[in-house]
Amino acid sequence: MNELKINGLKELETIPDISFYMFLLLITVCIIITSLLIYLIYKFFKNRKNPRKQYYEILKNIDLNNTKTAAYEITKYTKMLAHNERELKLADELISMLEEYKYKKEVKKFENDVIQKYELFMENIDV
Repeated sequence: MNELKINGLKELETIPDISFYMFLLLITVCIIITSLLIYLIYKFFKNRKNPRKQYYEILKNIDLNNTKTAAYEITKYTKMLAHNERELKLADELISMLEEYKYKKEVKKFENDVIQKYELFMENIDV
């Protein structure tokens, strides 16, 4: 068949086949994109703060000199933090002790037993 010469027609040209290299490039790009997405999802969930940790930090940084505001904040965040039976019991005791500091215009400073109960609650919280 190659021996037959037809006037006006040129011989067949060879076309370089790079489809294998294109396939390897496509797989490499897909692996890189997938790895990047997995890494970004991992970083997003790793850096997300636990709300219990945030509540604990707020409770830890409460100004106990401002008695009325501190009483309201301690009540609010202890209710959010207490989960197990021991924490709930300590929270209830602490909240009942804080009742006398809440609903008055003028309040005195926290007594030592209230501060001790607050510190005991903070020590028993598992964050």
